[in-house]
Amino acid sequence: MLQLIEQLQLAGYQVTFGSPADWSPHAVELARIDVEAVRIQLNDSRFDDYLQQLQPALVMFDRFMMEEQFGWRVEAVCPQALRILDMEDVHSLRHARQQALKAATELQLQHIHSELALREIAAVLRCDLTLVISEFEMQWLQQQFQIPAAQLCYSPFMLAAAALPASGKTFEQRQHFVCIGNFRHEPNWDAVRWLREAIWPQIRQQLPQAELHIYGAYPPKKATQLHNEKLGFLVKGWADDALQVVADARVMLAPLRFGAGLKGKLIDAALTATPVVTTPIGAEGMYDESTAAAALVAQQPDELAAAAVTLYQQAGPWQQASAAAAQLIERRFNVQQHGDYLRQRLQQLQDNLEQHRLSGFYGAMLRHHSMKSTRYMAQWIEAKNRLAELQQSQLASSGSGAVQGPADQ
Repeated sequence: MLQLIEQLQLAGYQVTFGSPADWSPHAVELARIDVEAVRIQLNDSRFDDYLQQLQPALVMFDRFMMEEQFGWRVEAVCPQALRILDMEDVHSLRHARQQALKAATELQLQHIHSELALREIAAVLRCDLTLVISEFEMQWLQQQFQIPAAQLCYSPFMLAAAALPASGKTFEQRQHFVCIGNFRHEPNWDAVRWLREAIWPQIRQQLPQAELHIYGAYPPKKATQLHNEKLGFLVKGWADDALQVVADARVMLAPLRFGAGLKGKLIDAALTATPVVTTPIGAEGMYDESTAAAALVAQQPDELAAAAVTLYQQAGPWQQASAAAAQLIERRFNVQQHGDYLRQRLQQLQDNLEQHRLSGFYGAMLRHHSMKSTRYMAQWIEAKNRLAELQQSQLASSGSGAVQGPADQ
């Protein structure tokens, strides 16, 4: 999101960041980068008044759920504003893979064509442009759901060439394995459990002195209970400096069995020239032929363990992987290349918005039909909330007694 904000600012936009989320002590101080942060409410028509005053030229929705909540309001109040959806990843693809894993089957249409997919693809079609973070998902959306290419924009991580690898630690200076990822993200928690049950015991058997350091925000009790110093399986929780803990490790383990999008942990590995052992889903969208050596990719626990032991013990393969990782940012996620492309697409949309929207018939149809139900549901929730507030106010002013609810009146 910070990378996208930077590109919008370079394109000449003054950026306001509105969110209904609770405040976090780890939140970025947006004022430092000249971004105004405002708190907005769900299902509240006061947002319409705010939009009327702001009159934005472009509105970006962070994930499809925000487009569902606010998209119809933006169209009604600011019809000429560009509506951009930032997918982050294809949520319905991640969900489909998770369902297939639970059922112990291959990915099938019954998993893909879920209610979540219906909602997510509808949001894509309603927007003027959708930012897609992975090349694989660019193809997936066009082939699986026939999304027109004109409505999609490949917009991966956008980073400057890393300076850290040149002064990073060598093979001999590093020790132990690292696994990192927010525990509230289900693919990460599944990976930790899989490591504990099926992969780490095989690694530890061959490397009895090695340790696995597991970092991530919001570790639940069930995760901290896996901490076992005798087995070298150390659940450490929040990392104050993610890049530092990755740079100290000799190998990163990322055995993701489901998921979508690009993996920030693998970007951290690239920024620190740290070799990776991961699955095909983990590697998806990350590497090309010139950078494939940055990660050893395997599917089964014994294959993943063998790859981990090889990288940990052998300096030659490790150095080859580290060198490839150091090239990943420049070759795959160069800010100049992808930033220029994104700004060009936005300018093209601004210059041809009317014609672009006329060509998107299915999006217009969805806005006409589905947004009416979303609008009425939001208005019903708002009315219900206002009534509850009124009842609480009456109760407080009376000092005692019960207030009749809707069913009693």
